[in-house]
Amino acid sequence: MRSRGFDATPVAAEIEGLAMDDWRAATRAGGLKWAIGTLCARANYDAGDLTGAIADTQPDAVIVDLLAWGALSAAEAWGGPWACYSPFPLPLPSRAGPPVGPGLRPAHGPLGHLRDRLVQSVSRVGFEHLAGRKMATVRAELGLRPLADATKVFATAPLHIYMSAEPFEYPRPDWPESVVMVGPCAWEPPGDLPAELSEIAEPLVLVTTSTDFQDDGRLVRAALEALAGEPLHVVVTMPSASARVVRLPPNATIFRFAPHSPILQRSVCAITHGGMGATQKALALGVPVCAVPFGRDQPEVARRVQVAAAGSRLPAWRLNPRRLRAKVEEAISCRPGAEEIARAFGNKRGAAEAADAIEQRLLELG
Repeated sequence: MRSRGFDATPVAAEIEGLAMDDWRAATRAGGLKWAIGTLCARANYDAGDLTGAIADTQPDAVIVDLLAWGALSAAEAWGGPWACYSPFPLPLPSRAGPPVGPGLRPAHGPLGHLRDRLVQSVSRVGFEHLAGRKMATVRAELGLRPLADATKVFATAPLHIYMSAEPFEYPRPDWPESVVMVGPCAWEPPGDLPAELSEIAEPLVLVTTSTDFQDDGRLVRAALEALAGEPLHVVVTMPSASARVVRLPPNATIFRFAPHSPILQRSVCAITHGGMGATQKALALGVPVCAVPFGRDQPEVARRVQVAAAGSRLPAWRLNPRRLRAKVEEAISCRPGAEEIARAFGNKRGAAEAADAIEQRLLELG
């Protein structure tokens, strides 16, 4: 960042030291509870960290990650122009779509809408139970009034930069005007197709795992077994997973890191863990996705892939090579849906559109 001319400093070491260990939980509900506990623990430090940074730099505006819950309150307490950004499904309530979290299909008819209201109510009560006291303590220390319920922490920003767009996101006509969908802000260091792949003539299938360790290495093992012997070449990137690969098939190459874009440009499918970044990067290039969600926001992302007919969805608890092979074939047939998403993303301008919103809405520069 400094080499690019930014005045950058790291967040407090205590924040980085609180690892997201939700993958250790035995159930999805347990993983959610663990994740919320970690984010609450980080709020103890990110509120003070941002308050100190504001005092040191005297900024004209502040931009905060939506998962930095303490920092959201610190920005609100500061009182100057501020925004939050969300690179994952935005958890604002809407009567026009399913509540964010479980990865439900959009509802149809009175019973479906009743389902949404009930799930939204249960989710709100659960979040209040798990995070309400911590949010109230952080806000009190900053001199802020308590929230009516803890989920309101996601709605306090004057501007929400949402890094997605319809039709990947469901239509949300009742969201506030503060929400600006800018499309994915995909970025990676410039890079070429790895030399190991330059002589390969077969179509590629990219397999990605989570950057933040999630124990999703079994996705790699299943993909290698599922596609061994197929007229495809499997390219795996696994920055944090441990796949314990015993035998690498001849039609596969594994990297820890590799630039995704040049690989995707030759790919017929991307197999992802359902992470929003990897999934939207593939769709932005018109590459269909087979999404295998393990937890966190991934069930929501995988469901959007399926509903948009831009790929296929296979829950991690059903993952095996036979099912994965069938789901990859299904995803490959969904290229028209992926290309429709790519056109919609192309009509957005990503980071440039986000910068315009910040300048025009917060700094009133245009």
